[in-house]
Amino acid sequence: MKLEGGCYCGAVRYAAEGDPMMQAQCHCRECQYISGGSPNMFMVMPVAGFSYTKGTPKRFSRNDLENPVTREFCVECGTHLTTLRSGLPAAILKVGTLDDPSLFEGPQMAIFTIDKQPFHQIPEGMRTFERHSLEISLCCCTWSGSSPQVRKCTPLSNRLAVM
Repeated sequence: MKLEGGCYCGAVRYAAEGDPMMQAQCHCRECQYISGGSPNMFMVMPVAGFSYTKGTPKRFSRNDLENPVTREFCVECGTHLTTLRSGLPAAILKVGTLDDPSLFEGPQMAIFTIDKQPFHQIPEGMRTFERHSLEISLCCCTWSGSSPQVRKCTPLSNRLAVM
């Protein structure tokens, strides 16, 4: 799968290629801040297939957390483009930044539901996790054409060995 996207003003553009490792919605408070109060819809793509094709994003990491993520955003318009997690060879793309957000086709799970607000919606039957665990979340799907196929979870350590 090949994805292209960028920020609202067009100053920063990216391309991502490969099989999505995960598609989800996150209800954590940090994502609520970034999204304006909604859950954050995202796709996890292999870092080897990700590159910026125009511009350079600004990076931000909180210095008060033990293992903070790094958030990349456009310095001109403020669009949050990606998240990077230490030790994870992946780019976490924000669905709203895709040129064609319909390629997302919807989340396969909801994470950090412990922080879910009463007005957040989770589709009936979707897998939910009160917190986040890379061991359980980066394992949920393979792709057949453009359609996700849910499969049995494989621990992250096993997945990283083949990436």
